[in-house]
Amino acid sequence: MDITTTLPVLALLIIAIPLFNFLWLGIAGCKLPHKVAAAFGILGMGTCLVLACTIAYTYFFSGNPEFQTVLADGTVERLHYTVFNQTWLAFTDTLVIDLGFYLDPISAMMLVVITTISFCVHLYSLGYMEGERGFQRYYAFLSLFSFSMLGLVVATNIFQMYIFWELVGASSYLLIGFYYTTPSAVSASKKAFIVTRFADLGFLIGILVLSFYTDTFDFATLTDNPQGALMSTGGATFMGASVLTWALVLIYIGGMGKSAMMPLHIWLPDAMEGPTPVSALIHAATMVVAGVFLVARMFPLYMLEYASTVFIAVVGAATAFYAAVVACTQIDIKRVLAFSTISQIAFMMVSLGVASLGQGEVCHHGLGYMASMFHLFTHAMFKALLFLCAGALIHAVHSNNYTAMGGLRKYMPITHITFLVGCLAIAGIPPFSGFFSKDEILSAAYAWSPWMGVWMTIVAALTAFYMFRLYYMIFWWNKPDYSHHTPHDAPWSMSTPLVFLALVSCVAGFIPFGHFVTWNGLTYDIHLDPTIAISSVVIAILAIALATVMYRKENPLPARMRAAMPCLWEWAHHRFYFDELYMFVTHKIIFNGICRPIAWFDRHIIDGTMDAFAAMTNKASWSIRGLQSGQIQMYVWIYLIGVLILGAVTAAIVLI
Repeated sequence: MDITTTLPVLALLIIAIPLFNFLWLGIAGCKLPHKVAAAFGILGMGTCLVLACTIAYTYFFSGNPEFQTVLADGTVERLHYTVFNQTWLAFTDTLVIDLGFYLDPISAMMLVVITTISFCVHLYSLGYMEGERGFQRYYAFLSLFSFSMLGLVVATNIFQMYIFWELVGASSYLLIGFYYTTPSAVSASKKAFIVTRFADLGFLIGILVLSFYTDTFDFATLTDNPQGALMSTGGATFMGASVLTWALVLIYIGGMGKSAMMPLHIWLPDAMEGPTPVSALIHAATMVVAGVFLVARMFPLYMLEYASTVFIAVVGAATAFYAAVVACTQIDIKRVLAFSTISQIAFMMVSLGVASLGQGEVCHHGLGYMASMFHLFTHAMFKALLFLCAGALIHAVHSNNYTAMGGLRKYMPITHITFLVGCLAIAGIPPFSGFFSKDEILSAAYAWSPWMGVWMTIVAALTAFYMFRLYYMIFWWNKPDYSHHTPHDAPWSMSTPLVFLALVSCVAGFIPFGHFVTWNGLTYDIHLDPTIAISSVVIAILAIALATVMYRKENPLPARMRAAMPCLWEWAHHRFYFDELYMFVTHKIIFNGICRPIAWFDRHIIDGTMDAFAAMTNKASWSIRGLQSGQIQMYVWIYLIGVLILGAVTAAIVLI
């Protein structure tokens, strides 16, 4: 059978199954036993995982000329392929909104990543959420989230992406606020929703500006001929920057919100109020990487506008360092991992930012672009592993804080080993996957600017330090009293995803990634720059050694360090007071300084004036109510008086 005839069926199924599960579990789930509802979710997502792997394998290995072409030098270039496309709205002959399924190297990769992590989370949740009120609703929300992310990564045009982008925001709101009886969870879900909506306003304006000049929403049209998009602006500028630069920066602002880049990062740590498997799903491979995927999808356009990529690189570098410093001072293990996610996503953004040299030139044969996508893949696996390990720890000790933990390596050996694998991977220790992808990002940063390379190396060292600080505090630090409840490893439904993700984190770095994600006919082989690789490993080992000395067992060094830099520690512990700054701006300035005076003017002046008119009218009508008594004699009497008055007035006018 021709594979092009079966692909539409597979593509429709991979989208339809999670949508069906959402509708079925959302409507009838409350009538189902917990295990039956979970079975629908797990089997549905397992089927999607098989379909995603089938689609990716077909795309990368079938040799179909519609998927790839062999260039004269023997290089294999991957082609984008529209599996199906249906017009939904048409504004002009070219400006149309389609709903379709777009297949290219990064969308094929994302299909595998999303379904893998989502399947692991579905299976893990069977044990973690056991006995929870709203269990069926939880699985319905998971299915909606998975449907939204899958629809986002296969969008054929930027407006279809925007539709699913907003669905991701809605479903994340539902998941973060799953414990809706808890005020902190409700506050966190609203915070995430509102902050990302402000960012999405920039995204929408950017889409409208771009489509106004290019007369298209279609990704293939925009990326196949980026020079045409640039020429369509006619050299128009605004405030010294080209219209295309403004459009791309506005679109990137949407990505800043979803990927929690400064200063729109404040929602992500609070999103930890949701169930821990939700944190793994949102922070590993789905919602937070949507911004990275957006920039990667439109990268040919960003290549033309150097100013926009510099903006991306600078914001990413600042965010990476900020989040790494804050992570060094947190005591909630989920918040440490949340700030770690912010820092690692910023790594990917920096990699995309340093990939462009402007005017369509890409740095070092697509090194930054490839490194970003590679790190997205590896990070998804080990960060999901770390979050799910955190869930197993919380499940065992019933606390998020490492102060309630210690010495757990003896009680939870599976969780201990798998968490250690995740720490080694994120720290960039070979042969774990994070070493290969992070080394490529550092190479791209050094190729763009030595200063950027040094800056990101410092961030990488901080990453190794705070992750092993967390590791030692959980598994080696002096243990508290566990006599009331002895911790133990999680049940098989929770342990199996941990072991699987740990194994993937061990071997994912050896995948010949560049052979799959080609760029403009270039096949980039993962190669190690010996100088950068050796120096980054040495620095990571030194950072781990420092964490070992300070946190392997209880000692006064952490207290001394805190006492030596009390201001820095307090600022970092309070996230450099970004939340307080936002509260000051929104409450003191916007609410009290602007909105309250306007509300007072509206209530007392505008409403007061209207109320006065109403009172006068009411009083006058009350006074003359007798004129409408219904008595004919009274009406005749009034008529006669009126005639007399009218006659008198007329006579007076005539005499005058």
